[in-house]
Amino acid sequence: MSHELPEVDPRDVGDDVLLDVREDDEWAAGRAPGALHVPMSEITARVGELPAGRRIAVVCHLGGRSARVTAWLRAQGVDARNVTGGMAAWGRAGLPLEAEPGAVPRVD
Repeated sequence: MSHELPEVDPRDVGDDVLLDVREDDEWAAGRAPGALHVPMSEITARVGELPAGRRIAVVCHLGGRSARVTAWLRAQGVDARNVTGGMAAWGRAGLPLEAEPGAVPRVD
């Protein structure tokens, strides 16, 4: 049995629920429209906020934190996959970004 985590390219997230596990300042600077924000440090307490029966695409800045959250979610029986390259790859792919009102979104 392979212990590799399933991954998804940012361009192929599709209908997955996008779970952003970055910190508040990273989220405020730039995020994917419609993403659900639950910082990694809060995931165990807030896992009940995830929609039941939906596949979850987990994203952070580069993919390390989201890989840990993906592994944890999968251990809980959640259909989760890690977004390859994180929000940095999302931005490089030219996918939509939003930020706080009046700010230019960025994911550097």
